[in-house]
Amino acid sequence: MTALKKRDDRYIATEVDDELILLDMEGGELFSLTGTGREIWVAIDGTRDADAITAEVAGGYNGDKDAIESDVRTFLKELGAVGLVE
Repeated sequence: MTALKKRDDRYIATEVDDELILLDMEGGELFSLTGTGREIWVAIDGTRDADAITAEVAGGYNGDKDAIESDVRTFLKELGAVGLVE
């Protein structure tokens, strides 16, 4: 698979306490990432593909691994759908 990359030309990010706020400069949408969402965003470093990111994030949680992996993949797809990740 291809490594996922953040579209640095599409967003502005700032941290407020444990929250990461992203502003989509094209669409004008504001995204607030905390907890697992923030963890997934940080894991998108341009060197890992969706499988590696999913495995890394899912490995840090107890519970149904299939459900966790599904949630991570869904979030990655949503980031791609709004154009913040390619």
